[in-house]
Amino acid sequence: MAKDTPYAQATSGIAARDEITRLLRRFGCEQIGFMDDYEKYEVMLVFKHRGRQMQLRASAKGWASLYLKEHPYNYRHKGDEQQHRNKALAQGQIAINSILRDWVKGQLMAVETGILSFDAVFLPFMLTHDGRTISERADQLGLLPAGEAVS
Repeated sequence: MAKDTPYAQATSGIAARDEITRLLRRFGCEQIGFMDDYEKYEVMLVFKHRGRQMQLRASAKGWASLYLKEHPYNYRHKGDEQQHRNKALAQGQIAINSILRDWVKGQLMAVETGILSFDAVFLPFMLTHDGRTISERADQLGLLPAGEAVS
C-alpha cells in the first residue's frame, strides 16, 4: 500500500487561511495578509503583532518533493511526467496553507500555555529595519554555524 503524504487530501487553502486569520486576530495581531508567488510556488504570510512585523514563507516545492519521492511517476499515471510534477506542485500550493495553519496553531498554543515566549517562537520571522527577517540577517552575517544538508 502506498504511503499517504500528509496534506495530500487538503482541498482548500482558503479555509486554512481563514483559520490562520482567526487565530492571529484572537492573539491580537493588527494586520494579517497572504501573498501567493506562483513563479516560486510559495505562500507568504505576513502579520503585525504589537508593532512588530513578521514574515513567513512556505514553499510548495518542498511538499511536492516529498510527494514525488513517495509517489514517483510511472506508466500508470495519467499524463506525462511533467504533468505529474505540475499536479504535485498544484497540490503543494494548497497543502502549505494547511501546514501553515497547523504550525501557527501549535506555536500560538505554546505561547498561550507559557511553554515558549512569543519572541522565542517568532523571532526568526521578525522583520529588521531593512525588510529582511532576523533569520535572513543571521545567515548573511554568519552568526550561526552552517547546518548539515538534509536529503
